[in-house]
Amino acid sequence: MNTIHVDVVSAEESIYSGEARFVALPGESGELGIYPRHTPLITRIKAGSVRIETADGGEEFVFVAGGILEVQPDCVTVLSDTAIRGKDLDEEKANAAKAAAEEALRDAKSEIDLTRAQNELVVLAAQLSALRRYRKK
Repeated sequence: MNTIHVDVVSAEESIYSGEARFVALPGESGELGIYPRHTPLITRIKAGSVRIETADGGEEFVFVAGGILEVQPDCVTVLSDTAIRGKDLDEEKANAAKAAAEEALRDAKSEIDLTRAQNELVVLAAQLSALRRYRKK
């Protein structure tokens, strides 16, 4: 069976490292699907779910808040400042952070504050969506 090695790394730790049959993740221009022997690629990724179909047929979900993807024929590397295992996502905490970001959006006094709050809302919406996807599996 053909597999590809996958590493998902956050600023703090290695989140996932192992063999996979397939990897799907949110590219900047749309969803990307990576199989073994994929053409080399480096691109930015958006906030969302990284879905890894493991070599044994299982699935792993990891939320990333954007980052960089590097694909080589035998290796996929996802680098993200923030990456959280699907099982570690906390809906209550994400909803509280979303409420705080919405308040910051309402209270924005400058264009920079407004942009920062909007970006935070995009990431938190993607995190909540990833949480729902993880729970459905």
